[in-house]
Amino acid sequence: MYRYDSGQIGMDDFEQPIGMNIMSDNRWIRKAWQIPWEGIEERYARLFPWKKGNVAKPQRLALGVCIIQTEYGYSDEDIALQIQENAYLQYVCGYKKYDVNRPPFDPCSMVHFRKRLNASVLGEINELIL
Repeated sequence: MYRYDSGQIGMDDFEQPIGMNIMSDNRWIRKAWQIPWEGIEERYARLFPWKKGNVAKPQRLALGVCIIQTEYGYSDEDIALQIQENAYLQYVCGYKKYDVNRPPFDPCSMVHFRKRLNASVLGEINELIL
């Protein structure tokens, strides 16, 4: 089962602790704005045709994590910790606010993300981005 997300949030809508101020010119913020999340979400949602069962992680999280992991080469365990600790990476992954208190997903979820976002799906996503 899949639930649609609301898409790209604005910089002003990303809740941050007092004293924290993420910069709009950060490379991860710029990258997030270059990706057509709504179009990708439509493609991703088709991977979950059933209406019952556990709700899948949002495509924004799944794709964001795969992009970040590819960029840095983090292990599955390290990518979960890096996202937990970094507001910019959380923004790319579709968080509505900075949340350092809990990991974004179990590292075992990376296997599912990679299975769903296989070469064929990533090729379609590349076409949407270009």
